[in-house]
Amino acid sequence: MTKKAIFPGSFDPFTLGHKFVVDQALHVFDKLIIAVGINSEKRGLLTIENRVKLIRDIYSDDPRIEVKTFDGLTADFCRKEGVQIILRGLRNSVDFEYERNIAQVNQTLYSKLQTILIFTPAKYVAISSSVIRELVSLGADPSALMPKNIDIKNYL
Repeated sequence: MTKKAIFPGSFDPFTLGHKFVVDQALHVFDKLIIAVGINSEKRGLLTIENRVKLIRDIYSDDPRIEVKTFDGLTADFCRKEGVQIILRGLRNSVDFEYERNIAQVNQTLYSKLQTILIFTPAKYVAISSSVIRELVSLGADPSALMPKNIDIKNYL
């Protein structure tokens, strides 16, 4: 039986913190779906297509990773994909409170759904997609906060 999980998020853009969570999950799961959420009301740094391309470029050599888009409820996407595990990363106590609440709602919507939390190391605590978006908007180079060999300019 294949152990499969979904890692949902906006990933605008995908950071070193996200990569850490994915890399740790691959020690536990046989397959991981990175689910890029579509929010048509939110204007991000990258288009949804470029977010998917960036993540696929990072994991192009790893057949255990699948990148998909979804809109609507994460619980509905998990049900559709036949997956009962959501993977989330935590940087701090604020993340914990938020993720606990979301996990409880998701389980109410889909009773078989469980959320597994992976704590990121201290060196990634300050890294967020918001920080990268801010750096880019101010003309700074965010490459130190992103996976190696990813130049954000190629995805803008």
